[in-house]
Amino acid sequence: MKLSFRWYGEEDKVTLEKIRQIPGIYSIVSAVYDVPVGEVWKKESIARLRQKVEEAGMRLEVIESIPVHEDIKLGAGDRDRYIENYCENIRRVAEAGVKCICYNFMPVFDWTRTELFRVLPDGSTTLAYDQRQVDAVNPLKTDSDLTLPGWDASYSREELKSIVARYQNMTEEKLWDNLAYFLERVIPVSVSCGVNMAIHEDDPCWSIFGLPRIITNEANLDRFLKLVDVPNNGITLCTGSLGCSGHNDVAKMAAKYAAMGRIHFVHMRNVAVLPEGFEERAHPSFCGTLDMYAIMKALYDNGFRGYIRPDHGRMIWGETGRPGYGLYDRALGASYLNGLWEAIEKND
Repeated sequence: MKLSFRWYGEEDKVTLEKIRQIPGIYSIVSAVYDVPVGEVWKKESIARLRQKVEEAGMRLEVIESIPVHEDIKLGAGDRDRYIENYCENIRRVAEAGVKCICYNFMPVFDWTRTELFRVLPDGSTTLAYDQRQVDAVNPLKTDSDLTLPGWDASYSREELKSIVARYQNMTEEKLWDNLAYFLERVIPVSVSCGVNMAIHEDDPCWSIFGLPRIITNEANLDRFLKLVDVPNNGITLCTGSLGCSGHNDVAKMAAKYAAMGRIHFVHMRNVAVLPEGFEERAHPSFCGTLDMYAIMKALYDNGFRGYIRPDHGRMIWGETGRPGYGLYDRALGASYLNGLWEAIEKND
């Protein structure tokens, strides 16, 4: 296991100096944040990012993420130019030693929650999703006061309405076509550069606002991997994104795709599945719905030795900052994952 940790750059309140004190951290997971979506990253920015990470005693081997421009997902506008820019970004990060790129193909909304600070019985706060609240929101109505946390702050209300409207005639099959078009062009570049592409499942793993979502379950992951059936075309196994649906057997999927050599990155996160949605919880199995030990053992038993990071954490001990990305609970999660892995390894 190559234990990793997400870092949002020099503006992140969780500094590299603090992260390096967590036992076992191998790689920092980060990105370049000073370039608009779809444009080419500056080599200087990539080099500075790598330098900062290496000076802190860690490696920069995973990028999360190089965002996919909406024109690519829509199959419209300047998609070919944006795809070529994407290919150039793969080349540039590969030159800096990056081995894996995590990305997603979700229309408009990268992730959706209805609460960022739901108070749990122990007094900690966490991210939560309530389907009833989502159903009450209409992003096409700009005169509504209803919004959801996590919506891209780069969109004004009018811009958000406009881009959602562009998807109104988009079907799942058309989105599959556009994903295939993208993969057929970027995967050969990633192969030539020695970079693994790892798609992240949709979060949550079902349609919202009538927008199609396709990276949601085992059948669709099977279909995805066959679009360009080479080892470099793989997945980020996000236990929380898949596990928030009771229809997904995450441990089974971990075993299956690890045995195929197609899991390139893992987000380990526990959730409690609720009648109307889910809450994110502390990492140990007893805190939520998922059997974290079973998932980690399935990965180990089927040959996975790649990048794993503790995913979203609660806010505990009075910490404030980016919801889901504080230091303390993710550090506890990292220690828990270290313990699970050591126990599994020593009992092999």
